[in-house]
Amino acid sequence: MRHDDLSAFLTKNIFSPLTGFTFRDWCKILKQRGNRISPRYWPRALLMTVASMAASRARTRDLKIIAGAGSQVQIPDPIFVLGHWRSGTTHLHNLLALDTRWTFPDFVCATQPHGFLSGGETIRKSKLMRALTPKNRLIDNMSASMESPVEDEVALTILSQLSPAMGFLFPKDAAEFDRYLSFQNASDAERKTWQASLRMLLLKLAIFNPKPAILKSPPHTARIRWIRNVFPRARFIHIHRNPYDVFASYKRSALIMLEMMRLQNVEWEDFDQRIISQYSHLYDAYFADKGSVPEGFLTEVGYEDLEANPIQTLEKIYQDLNLGDFDPARPAVIEYMNRLGSYRKSDLADISPELLARLNSSWDRSFRTWNYKKRSV
Repeated sequence: MRHDDLSAFLTKNIFSPLTGFTFRDWCKILKQRGNRISPRYWPRALLMTVASMAASRARTRDLKIIAGAGSQVQIPDPIFVLGHWRSGTTHLHNLLALDTRWTFPDFVCATQPHGFLSGGETIRKSKLMRALTPKNRLIDNMSASMESPVEDEVALTILSQLSPAMGFLFPKDAAEFDRYLSFQNASDAERKTWQASLRMLLLKLAIFNPKPAILKSPPHTARIRWIRNVFPRARFIHIHRNPYDVFASYKRSALIMLEMMRLQNVEWEDFDQRIISQYSHLYDAYFADKGSVPEGFLTEVGYEDLEANPIQTLEKIYQDLNLGDFDPARPAVIEYMNRLGSYRKSDLADISPELLARLNSSWDRSFRTWNYKKRSV
């Protein structure tokens, strides 16, 4: 079996990005879910159990490092990349992360948030981990490595267990976790727990690398108010994409993510409607909150503009958010874009007339707001 085939098999059947829970949290999760794990995924659950013991020990070591740092550590104002899944958030995050004036969570920080201060370098240098890490993301074939920027939702899910990503672990209970997309229907205690997790992640990133952090998580699009409660001077970059392309691409990638994370066999009855409702939920919260962000702290760009004119789009972001001179980052961005020259996006399936009508109606605001032309049914 070739290396890439072995990595893909292990990722889809045994590994999981959510292997960093502490043993105590993992036991609590299993108790809450009634230990309802399908036999096919027992190896994945076993790996997560063993990994949780290591995460607990690493957490103890990291807490000592945090205590030693004391109150001297200042968390720089963070920058958040917003946008629905498959809207270009990863591409934009990768481009921004090329600027060495910022920091970001890499694979180890995201998947081992309890212990990356004390054990991160050991993992990064592990020949076994590097050998087993796929060279390309399974959901879109983009190149990836242990040093690549990774979505901080992974870390926040592990730290708080309050995320719609938990629905990929336990798809039978996915609807229960949907309230953590925007936290509007969550309890005050849950919001505070999530905010404390966000602050802890950024504190540890500041200890690891004392530069402003650029975070990327689609659910943050619906959490502006709760983020600004903790970081009132946080800055936001929202990227939008043609809704038809978002739907087709997200449906494909979500099914792959389900295979990468699930512990249960289940079929969602109307997956299309789940995507439509989730998109509406996310953008209802975004449009309700974006007006509260002061001028100079939020900017919007289109994926199509970023793809056609990456340099000009990045310059606009830097200017709108007063991020300083873009020129120091320009050479790295140009080199990166040259390497992407051979990247081929995944083919997207056609949308049926019935589904087209549903998207035209349910996502009408996005079509109108960002001037995307609707297709005729």
